[in-house]
Amino acid sequence: MSTQRIVESLWDAFRSGDYQPAQWKGKLTVAEAYAVQLGMLARELAGGEAQAGWKVGLTAPQMREMFRNPDPVFGHLLDSARKDSGHRFTHASLRSPAVENELMITLGSDLSGPDATPDQVRAAIASVAPALEIVELGRADMRSDLALGICDNVAQCAFVHGAPVPMTAGLDFGAVRATVEIDGQLVADVVGRDVIDNQLHTLAWLVNALHRFGASLRAGDRIMTGSFTRPLPVAAGAAVRTTFAGIGTVEARFD
Repeated sequence: MSTQRIVESLWDAFRSGDYQPAQWKGKLTVAEAYAVQLGMLARELAGGEAQAGWKVGLTAPQMREMFRNPDPVFGHLLDSARKDSGHRFTHASLRSPAVENELMITLGSDLSGPDATPDQVRAAIASVAPALEIVELGRADMRSDLALGICDNVAQCAFVHGAPVPMTAGLDFGAVRATVEIDGQLVADVVGRDVIDNQLHTLAWLVNALHRFGASLRAGDRIMTGSFTRPLPVAAGAAVRTTFAGIGTVEARFD
């Protein structure tokens, strides 16, 4: 079946709330799943959405081992999913929401593959901001079917970011410490290099992976570069506050 037919089938299934359609469970390769996801993105853009950028997941070795996948995975960000720090979500409208604690990079110049390097990535970065990615754990189960999870945009729901700071030559991503509080209680205190891939290598991987599908990164793109923590489920009424040392603080509530 053509990619477009699969896009149409999964578009209807996902929007009806069926995130594990029997017709496609276990039937798609990872490469096919990316082609489908990009087909879904094209359909969103044709319907009036605007793309804000990209996200990268499975950026910790233990996460890739858990999902039995040797590489990170990518998804896309829609402009309608972008929220400012302090945003209040309606918990009941979300499917088992969880928070991932990330740095959001904004590019100042274009990047393209197939051989982008970390040094080229660093030179292209304009700013870095504290951010939260909101994922919905009640959607496609990536552990049981990674390809369907990629088709479903890696559970992306929204992203929240604080004020960006300019990229500096001396910024060491691996040295950034993230402290996460939920309802005023410290739930994580981690240093980047202990828990996550180097963000420059992650972005170089993304650029080169996108090249295989005829895509690239553009100036102004925002990229969520992977979580410092596992997804942290949030209950109704929860308040999340994450501080990235030297970068800033980002907050969200789930009423």
